Amino acid sequence: MRDGGSQWTLVVPTGGDTLRQERLTRDLHDTLHRADGLVVGFHDAEEATEPGRKGTGVGEVALWAATTAAVARPASQVLISLIKEWCAKERHRKVVVTIAGDSIEITGRPDAAQERMAREFQDRVSGNDGPGPDDGMA
Repeated sequence: MRDGGSQWTLVVPTGGDTLRQERLTRDLHDTLHRADGLVVGFHDAEEATEPGRKGTGVGEVALWAATTAAVARPASQVLISLIKEWCAKERHRKVVVTIAGDSIEITGRPDAAQERMAREFQDRVSGNDGPGPDDGMA
């Protein structure tokens, strides 16, 4: 299933605390795994998580996420909403979301500028999503 549809890379930065990063990444994985229409898994250590990198690096943990079926809302909107909810549980949580070379950092306490940047990111990547809410309506 990993080779179908658009794929996002999700990294939970923790300032070098690998145990905390692993714990938080596993918690985010569990949260996203329960969502309908999303498949999520762990990047291989040798696999690049972003352009210009050879792999996740020693001690780094990263996730990939992809859609499995058509959803009523664009997949990026569903994924970003779930990540925002997860980050809001603790104000110091952050997730870097990357798709097609474009990325955004989502935090637990976003200000107005961060919210605007998240909307702009969703607008830019919406072409990589499944059908929009009005697709298929006559």
